[in-house]
Amino acid sequence: MRRRWSVIVGLAIVISVALSVSASAMVQGLIVRDSHGEPDLNDLCSNLGCNVVRNLGDPEKQVFLVIPIGVSLETLLTNLLAQSTVVDAEIDQLITLESPGLSIIPEGLFDTTPVTYYGTPVWDGYVNQPANVIVNTLETQSDFDVSGSDVVAMIDTGLDPKHPALAPVVLTGYDFTRNRSGANERADLDHSTAAVLDSGGDGIPLYVTPWLAAVLTPAGAAALDNPKYADFGHGTMTAGIVHMVAPTAKILPLKAFGADGTGYLSNIVRAVYYAAGHHSKVISMSFSVYDYSTELANAIKYVNGKGLICVASSGNDGEEIYIYPASLPDVMGVASTSDTDTRSTFSNYGSQVVWVAAPGENIISTYPYGTYSASSGTSFSAPFVSGTAALLLNINSKLNQAEAAAAIAHAVNVGQDLNNGRLDTYQAVGSITARKATTNRK
Repeated sequence: MRRRWSVIVGLAIVISVALSVSASAMVQGLIVRDSHGEPDLNDLCSNLGCNVVRNLGDPEKQVFLVIPIGVSLETLLTNLLAQSTVVDAEIDQLITLESPGLSIIPEGLFDTTPVTYYGTPVWDGYVNQPANVIVNTLETQSDFDVSGSDVVAMIDTGLDPKHPALAPVVLTGYDFTRNRSGANERADLDHSTAAVLDSGGDGIPLYVTPWLAAVLTPAGAAALDNPKYADFGHGTMTAGIVHMVAPTAKILPLKAFGADGTGYLSNIVRAVYYAAGHHSKVISMSFSVYDYSTELANAIKYVNGKGLICVASSGNDGEEIYIYPASLPDVMGVASTSDTDTRSTFSNYGSQVVWVAAPGENIISTYPYGTYSASSGTSFSAPFVSGTAALLLNINSKLNQAEAAAAIAHAVNVGQDLNNGRLDTYQAVGSITARKATTNRK
């Protein structure tokens, strides 16, 4: 999805991790790397007017979130960068998820026929939607006997761990917005809204926002039509796409964004390191920022060196620009295509941000409270590639970033501005099986 960031300078307050508040309501700070670690940074802060909030999870224990006390954010940044032990410091960007409008409510959202999909109940309109057919998911699963392996970490708004389709494969995860175990995005709802959504009733496909439709009761749709729930369900939706492509891969939800769609870069950095320390093999990132971040790049480089495969959305500006983390060299950036294999007008393009494209218009996926929804954007293209990486791991569990990217580059040519083309799971998995067969013959 399209992202923007804003700088908010505020007075320091005591942050209570027990409170459930949106990221935009928190005090903005700096991400700081001190080569001498926390004791040195604490000493610096006592003189410069700041407080060390926490380590951000890097293995060297040198990267921290720092907030100002009695000084402006910009002054603190300047003063910290002047210190000999400070390797780098940057503003902790506030990221906001944004989506292009949903052009139609897709027909598949009306198809609630139950089918069994790898042992779990799903709707026919979900698993047999045009996007899934276009990338050849079902044919790939059948012909190559693959259904997904290992753990896919989803850095997002969390998910609904009780959704019938997802429940068998969801791991506990972590909520970085509250600093606690679990990543249930239903916890973002107030009691009255949760009660409406949990009350049951016959739902129908309805617009919840201009960029989201879901099968809900009218009361449920009305309850969610609130800016504080602008991106509620986003994480359940992206996880549902990974599950559709790789239904037996485990999903590790890492909640770095609130239901209002806001999240801090520091929590994303923490989530990347967390994924590496909790047995993930793929990191799926359906977000993007415009400004390069040294510490996000360092985190991605670290996990890539540990063998993790990184995938990110290319953004929805409709421009040939750099977007991060998709433009980082250790990440596969994913653009969006229509069901007729044309670039989506909202999708960013160019080899500087796109490794491959995947369907991203009117995509049907899982939604909290056991229902389904539809939305558009590169946020929903990226999980197709993340799921494909999990299929590749069925063939070779030791596959690294470069090998996965090379396999996924076996795609359908849909024009030069989308680099390697539109994702084809059959070609991608087939390239690995062919390579493995050749190796075995030697």
